[in-house]
Amino acid sequence: MMVNDIEYIRQAEATRVQVLSEALPYIQQFAGRTVVVKYGGAAMKDSHLKDQVIRDIVFLSCVGLRPILVHGGGPEINSWLDKLGIEAQFKNGLRVTDAPTMDVVEMVLVGRVNKEIVSLINQAGGLAVGLCGKDGNLITARPQGQEGIGFVGEVSNVNIKILETLASNGYIPVVSSVAADESGQAYNINADTVAGEIAAALGAEKLILLTDTRGILKDYKDPGTLIPKVDIREARELINGGVVSGGMIPKVTCCVRSLAQGVRAAHIIDGRIPHALLLEIFTDVGIGTMILGSQYS
Repeated sequence: MMVNDIEYIRQAEATRVQVLSEALPYIQQFAGRTVVVKYGGAAMKDSHLKDQVIRDIVFLSCVGLRPILVHGGGPEINSWLDKLGIEAQFKNGLRVTDAPTMDVVEMVLVGRVNKEIVSLINQAGGLAVGLCGKDGNLITARPQGQEGIGFVGEVSNVNIKILETLASNGYIPVVSSVAADESGQAYNINADTVAGEIAAALGAEKLILLTDTRGILKDYKDPGTLIPKVDIREARELINGGVVSGGMIPKVTCCVRSLAQGVRAAHIIDGRIPHALLLEIFTDVGIGTMILGSQYS
């Protein structure tokens, strides 16, 4: 082994120790606290990123946090609709969900995507349990109400008992965003919304949305204009002023709603960055946009 190699190894080890040391106060601060993570976008499609997100979730659990993972699965739903000869339709950004589409959504999200994530977490050394909104009456749905979109739902009620039971016993709940109304009719609900409502019902420490964008940008074309921290009032002003636009509006709105109901901080981070979750939670700089509830800012 060359002297340079030994020096390189020493530096790499020193960096690793430095990182662990910097993480310690955060681990102490968040031990025993609940963190709700919405998992979607590129981090779900790219197998290398997927592996890192799964390992990050297991890491959170191992150092004493209580992670709860909420996922969607739009691309996989589209691919199965295509295989079955059902045309995917969207209206105002929402998937038009007629009865045959609802069947596919439920089969894909609950039967395939959910169980794949559970299996990956278990392989990485965690203890995951897969749920949908129907399990233990976790989520009661109601129709979203827009005309012509079929079985697209909103969250009417969250019953957190099953999540608390699992998380307090060291399990990692993995929740797919399908739920039923009081008559048993299944609904497809936006996964960001489900994550936000679960975080609010649990009084979570953090709600983290893994997305395909750096966070809130002053100029959406320039990643260098990232806004690292805002409070609820500023977030609302950014929506009203048009800085937050398009697909970011529902994400920021969902964060604001959960903060208004007592979640301490919401984070919109870029899931395409390796180990984005650990960087955001356990380092001094963070990588995305943190939105704070007014009482904590």
